[in-house]
Amino acid sequence: MYAAVINSWPLLLGLGFLMVGNGLQLSLVGIRASLEGFPAAVTGLVMSGYYLGFLFGSVITPKILANVGHVRVFAALASLASSAALIYVVFVDPFVWGAMRFVTGFAFAGLYIVCESWLNDAATNETRGQLLSVYMIIMMGGMALGQVFLNVADPGGYSLFIFVSVLVSLALIPMTLTANPAPNFTASTRLKLKELYKISPLGVIGMCAQGVIGGAFYGMAAVYGDNIGLSVAQISSFISVSILGGVLLQWPVGRFSDKFDRRMVLMITTMLSGGAALLAMYAGEENNFLLFLGAVALFGGFSVPLYSLCIAYTNDYLEPDKMVAASSGLMFANGVGAIFGPLIVGQFMTILGSMVFFGWIAAAHIAIGLFAIYRMQINRPLPMEDQGTFVAMPVRAGAAVATLNPETEEWVNDEPPAYSDAETDEDAEQTEIMDDGPALGSNNP
Repeated sequence: MYAAVINSWPLLLGLGFLMVGNGLQLSLVGIRASLEGFPAAVTGLVMSGYYLGFLFGSVITPKILANVGHVRVFAALASLASSAALIYVVFVDPFVWGAMRFVTGFAFAGLYIVCESWLNDAATNETRGQLLSVYMIIMMGGMALGQVFLNVADPGGYSLFIFVSVLVSLALIPMTLTANPAPNFTASTRLKLKELYKISPLGVIGMCAQGVIGGAFYGMAAVYGDNIGLSVAQISSFISVSILGGVLLQWPVGRFSDKFDRRMVLMITTMLSGGAALLAMYAGEENNFLLFLGAVALFGGFSVPLYSLCIAYTNDYLEPDKMVAASSGLMFANGVGAIFGPLIVGQFMTILGSMVFFGWIAAAHIAIGLFAIYRMQINRPLPMEDQGTFVAMPVRAGAAVATLNPETEEWVNDEPPAYSDAETDEDAEQTEIMDDGPALGSNNP
């Protein structure tokens, strides 16, 4: 693994600069929108532009990448994201800001695709899982570190926006000067959501709902913090601990999901996250900041792994040649959900007040848990020996390229179960003769 990391250091360094800049910009735009007097509903519309742009970028960038190449695409998109960060202070207007969030999302979708395909080319079957872990730590750690830089200047000025632009521009240096050859790129296909839902209703619903929750939290957390009177330092702290909590609990949650019914682990995890969100809402109302930080850390710790759990759970019912396509489809569902997260929460905050922020998020988590309970009531669990291995995935809504999924190699010589989460035993025989192809299986959880 160490050789793979050393060989990939220019890419990982560039990615680190990108993530610090993106994390800083995410909270900075929310705080600045509140300072400029944007209503929460309008800010939600602005913040949803990022996820809409991300979806468009994840679809369009692979076509450009195949024709132009990795270095040129990375340079062009980084320049685009760097320029967009400066427009906010030139035109203080929600329509312009929404457009810039769209541009930023479009650019970062392409940047992730370049990074992931390049890392995939540098990895072997033995090192791919470890390299993915390093990739996730840099992504999530960079996002958390970006919150710290909120404290180095006044969010009401222009310095922090310039700093974001500088950070994104710095990512160009190691990438464009690397001596490592660019890989050949092949865009992965994506399973249709209808087909994915037939395979795993819980995986699709859970992934879409996690997108709604993640989009709502990361899009509107800074607005919520400003509205309840938190200082900039307190806002940066509470967003940082939510991210770090997710990093720390990914592996423990994943280990439990490998040893027990993954649906049960998913249900317990999302219910605990919902409970932590309710505790955060209470602590915010009581102005108990230490309790608030602890609750937010637990919320992030239990909420972030849901992304990886839904992918791992769906992969349990897939043949190896469909895992990458399925992961891309699930990420697309996550991205669609993320678009609506800020919109919904922004409207609720405008109508009912800021305290509804964590209340709504808690309700969404509990709804996932109830759906998981429903699925467990109507289908049998998958045998433990047939479950795949949990892989901690970095959360990024809507990316169309899921190249860094080590499970696709791990099952080559040991065929995974060809089951379907969606069928009952009575439906299995029918599914095998459907017009759209053979069944993926009939031993139902």
